[in-house]
Amino acid sequence: MLFERTERFKRAYRKLETAERELVKKALRQLAEDRTHPGLRLKRMQGTDSIWEIRAGRDIRITFEIVNDVAVLRIVGHHDETLRQP
Repeated sequence: MLFERTERFKRAYRKLETAERELVKKALRQLAEDRTHPGLRLKRMQGTDSIWEIRAGRDIRITFEIVNDVAVLRIVGHHDETLRQP
């Protein structure tokens, strides 16, 4: 799976602590290798048709859309603030 990062994702990623960034990298590797990995807890965002969410640790979430077999990474961050505007 290929990834494309939005500017919003890049800004949010830079705000994370080093340990949180490592969790994000690990989650994205797992997503690329096996979307069904249970640790990701992949699910569609409520109220949307095309935005998906995965976990990168207890409190870190990543949202993305699939566009032409590319995962467009929308936002990353702590649970509540990230899922408020996926």
